[in-house]
Amino acid sequence: MLTQEDKIYLQKKGISEEKLNAQLNNFKTGFPFLKLAGAASPEKGITIPTAEEKKGYLKAWDEYLQGAGKVLKFVPASGAASRMFKDLFEFLDGESDKPNNAFIEKFFANISKFAFYAELNEALKAGEGKDIEALVAEGKYKTVVDYLLGTKGLSYGKLPKGLLKFHSYKKGPRTPLEEHLVEGAMYAGGKTGEVNVHFTVSPEHKELFKKLFAEKQQEYAGEYGVKYNVGFSEQKSSTDTVAANPDNTPFRTEDGKILFRPGGHGALIENLNDLDADIIFIKNIDNVVPDRLKPETVEYKKLIAGVLVSKQKQAFEYLKVLESGNYTHAQLEEMIHFLHDDLCLRNPELKDLEDAELAIYLKKKLNRPMRVCGMVKNVGEPGGGPFLAYNPDGTISLQILESSQIDTKNEEYVKMFKGGTHFNPVDLVCAVKNYKGEKFDLTKYVDPQTGFISSKSKNGKELKALELPGLWNGAMSDWNTIFVEVSLGTFNPVKTVNDLLREQHQ
Repeated sequence: MLTQEDKIYLQKKGISEEKLNAQLNNFKTGFPFLKLAGAASPEKGITIPTAEEKKGYLKAWDEYLQGAGKVLKFVPASGAASRMFKDLFEFLDGESDKPNNAFIEKFFANISKFAFYAELNEALKAGEGKDIEALVAEGKYKTVVDYLLGTKGLSYGKLPKGLLKFHSYKKGPRTPLEEHLVEGAMYAGGKTGEVNVHFTVSPEHKELFKKLFAEKQQEYAGEYGVKYNVGFSEQKSSTDTVAANPDNTPFRTEDGKILFRPGGHGALIENLNDLDADIIFIKNIDNVVPDRLKPETVEYKKLIAGVLVSKQKQAFEYLKVLESGNYTHAQLEEMIHFLHDDLCLRNPELKDLEDAELAIYLKKKLNRPMRVCGMVKNVGEPGGGPFLAYNPDGTISLQILESSQIDTKNEEYVKMFKGGTHFNPVDLVCAVKNYKGEKFDLTKYVDPQTGFISSKSKNGKELKALELPGLWNGAMSDWNTIFVEVSLGTFNPVKTVNDLLREQHQ
């Protein structure tokens, strides 16, 4: 039963009672597992362009950039880097004063190779009167780690990944925010030389992001001959989800307030929906490489963008024919082949439809947001998998699924998931306007039945947490989707601090 205070609180957050009740009902009913038709593969669902096709798609993107379409780079950057330093935190809290496992030994053996080394050294000299080398010689390993993570030094334990020094250059180290600015200049700048980049950030770090951009924008604008338009937004309070007790009633904090938690990256579909652009690239904040490795990344970004604008152009031509009402049965057949072969969308009942019904169906399916997702060969990294899955309307289409969406009791599905040849590195390019140039309302293309429920705790009490359909999972479920194989060299995420010691980040 909601109190008057609850109702005022909901109103303040922008969450309706109806939405609250729907979320509480999700805890009771759970989310259904998805019905799978198979894992996507090069034989079925993943495109591997030939050298000739590749050339054509790269040309298509270069030509698009000379037009009037607005291109934007969207970077989810709100995640804190605390998980990146999990092992260092454990070392700091542990009993041993010396490196006691392979991870910590590797960290200290290579500490001078980190891009943040010089800054950490200066902080220690200022605070302790000794450099890293001297402190390590004295066995004061924990002092070094404390200065890296804590407020006495660099505060890396509390900062987001986007603001950490990742890569070393002669001119000085660079953060992921800077690497994304450079990347944007290389493949997303139009004929006007404007590069549009949007970062989603947490409220407590927004000013730090703005400050870093203000300090660096002139340097990169001058170096690459571009003008940056950079925006920042936060996950909306209205996308938070209610936490529940084990009996599915609202979980309340000690002061009696209903507890809401951030709804996961799926909430960012709202931020994406607020942006004005024709084509939007999406890539995680930590998947960046130094300049010497950028050419490969840039080539594949242009490739998937070229595929997108080529297929969108074809879809727009079909939609104009359908709208005119002046079409032949042969043209409808051609459109079915486009849906089937290019967009990998199948409908077992199409053969039963008359031409007029077929035209309505084709218009509905063609007139949707479109995305091209880069897929890399599976080498055991964590990530969602590319699948052919059944939709609520009985059609089969390409979807990116997480393991929690798959029924692990179904041996056939488990085999599909484990045997998948590719996985999703979060490498997307999206077309978000229709053939008349109007923005799609992206919130209308979400499958609400693809959320997640997980077990958490607060102040020692168990709770159930609800995560919204993931941004590239259920939040884009009803989009037209194309999977294209991209090089493994385009995927270099930083999940732990020692990942920065990989050759790709040195």
